[in-house]
Amino acid sequence: MERVTVVKVGGNELDAPAFLAGLSAAVASFAAPLVLVHGGGKEITAALASAGLPVHFVEGLRVTSPAAMAIMQQVVCGTINKRVVSSLVAAGARALGLSGLDLGLLRCVPHRPAGADLGRVGAITSVDAEALTAMLGHGWLPVFAPVALGAHDGLSYNVNADMVAQAIAAALGGAELLFVTNVPGVLLGGAVAQQLERAAVARAIASGEISGGMVPKVRAALAALEAGAASARITNLAGFAAGGTRFL
Repeated sequence: MERVTVVKVGGNELDAPAFLAGLSAAVASFAAPLVLVHGGGKEITAALASAGLPVHFVEGLRVTSPAAMAIMQQVVCGTINKRVVSSLVAAGARALGLSGLDLGLLRCVPHRPAGADLGRVGAITSVDAEALTAMLGHGWLPVFAPVALGAHDGLSYNVNADMVAQAIAAALGGAELLFVTNVPGVLLGGAVAQQLERAAVARAIASGEISGGMVPKVRAALAALEAGAASARITNLAGFAAGGTRFL
């Protein structure tokens, strides 16, 4: 099989119909096998607020009580996932909406950074790469909501979408992880850097050339390499096929 590309898209971008239409067209015309992972973003926050549930984050991770998990799962696995899948299918892709609960594709344990109790927040421990490879072999496009199955308790867990994408890319040996954002790539000296290595990223952050919202983006790309992805790329829809900044 050709090298697989794992695409990660944030939930905030998927709120915009024009963005979703553009993403669907780009995905449908992509020549190589794809897996897509999406987040939930502000739609989850809005649903929690409507239910009168508090919203707290620890180290960028949403604290998730059992009540919040029920709402999060409904929004991200239902409303958002099916909206994305419907758009992709309409564009000609053979998209299949999934979460880690299906077939036990993604299993996890409770994630406790620095001992903090985040509730039903998980860290991926295994990915069923064999099942995913079979789906890709059929020409299907797996579309993942960031929910995983507890390896020991059978409960559903909220998992950071970046971490889901990193785990899938690592499990599918040699995969590239593509972060689709609202920027064309990492700008250095007024131009998009085509390729960066870890040392160059560290220097650019220290000098302030990489700043603001780009810092967590490049750190997520580097984390993908650490997790086992062959490469990572940051781009926008215009650079979906081959543009943006690649990290090696």
